[in-house]
Amino acid sequence: MTLPLTSFDHEAHLAACARGDRQALQRLYEEEGARLLGVARRLLKDTALAEDVVHDAFIRIWTRAATFDPTRGSARGWMFSITRHLALDFLRRRERDVPLDDEPEPDDSAVEVDGPLRSGRMAACLEQLEPVRRACLVHAYVDGFSHAEIARTFGAPLGTVKAWVKRSLAALRECMG
Repeated sequence: MTLPLTSFDHEAHLAACARGDRQALQRLYEEEGARLLGVARRLLKDTALAEDVVHDAFIRIWTRAATFDPTRGSARGWMFSITRHLALDFLRRRERDVPLDDEPEPDDSAVEVDGPLRSGRMAACLEQLEPVRRACLVHAYVDGFSHAEIARTFGAPLGTVKAWVKRSLAALRECMG
């Protein structure tokens, strides 16, 4: 079952935020707040921290709405990107505060694809990738690992991991096309 596309105009609401319309920000929050919280919660694995990240994301959306460039992507994608980057930045800051001896190792076991990735077209496209490349994508975009963390997990050079991720994303785009 596919979900119907929403007729909500994210771009127009961001433009209104850039003009100082606080109700536009409220409507953006009502439309996407729960989904953005889900993204942050998935990465941080902590609801309270995820709520803080979403709060910071909406402050950034409000203060930087004028910088949104529709030629570079969708307004909704821009909002999700802000949230994802804030969550990943929080994780990286937290990692720097953990002594190296206490740093948990990323799980290098077989990657299980769950949630919306488990069924449908995306799952079929992911299954076409080599297992290690599929695992790299899942670690990067679902688990929130950095390329360096993925490289450590698989004992591969950083440049190789970056190439795997880039080529795997291209293969997914082509498959989903």
